[in-house]
Amino acid sequence: MFLLAVVTLPFFLFSRWIALETVRLWMKNVRFSLRWILGIETEIRGRENVPKGALLYASKHQTMYDAFFPFLILDDPAVIIKQELLWYPIFGWYAWRTDMIPIKRGGGSKTFENMYAEARKRTDKGHQVLIFPEGTRKLPGAAPAYKTGVHGLYEGLGVPCMPVAHNAGLCWPRRGIRRRPGKIIVECLPVFPAGLEEEEFMARLEGEIEPACDRLLDEGLAIQGRTRADLKVNQT
Repeated sequence: MFLLAVVTLPFFLFSRWIALETVRLWMKNVRFSLRWILGIETEIRGRENVPKGALLYASKHQTMYDAFFPFLILDDPAVIIKQELLWYPIFGWYAWRTDMIPIKRGGGSKTFENMYAEARKRTDKGHQVLIFPEGTRKLPGAAPAYKTGVHGLYEGLGVPCMPVAHNAGLCWPRRGIRRRPGKIIVECLPVFPAGLEEEEFMARLEGEIEPACDRLLDEGLAIQGRTRADLKVNQT
């Protein structure tokens, strides 16, 4: 990250595209390093389901890696991130320059209003806005807790929504520095059209993501030679 930032620093202030491509190149390096240093392969499925143009990308959230691999999937992502991340050297500079959407957590309705206003600016430009419907990282296999705020954003933006499932938490835990060899599988699921009512939207969103995550969880555990019982032991 530091090397790429230094090399492209003279250019990124003048070109958002260069900043975005730098992040994408860094992400490709992360993926390469995970595979050949730590034994963690990343497979992306369902690319045929990814449409062009403005989109709400609603993903399961298990680890920091979730916020990175969209740069390998989407043309022009805008990730909703914690405002504090903008204060980080290098990371914060590129988050600002690539038009990420910082929010102040715990701000209630005011936070949502600001998030919606900024997200609308991005989708008006054709960006794909990434949101985690549960709001916080969850352990693999944990009971879901979807927040209805995702429908408010979907309704206000008036764009299609693509649900995304994965099993990244099996290899990249939400806390700590340990990484477990295995296979991270990311699956882009069929897109919902704009305009669904809240009850139908929330039911479809959870009903698509959770079964897919369960399937990918079992597949990832089998690759690691573990079972769900082993997973529960490690999480307690």
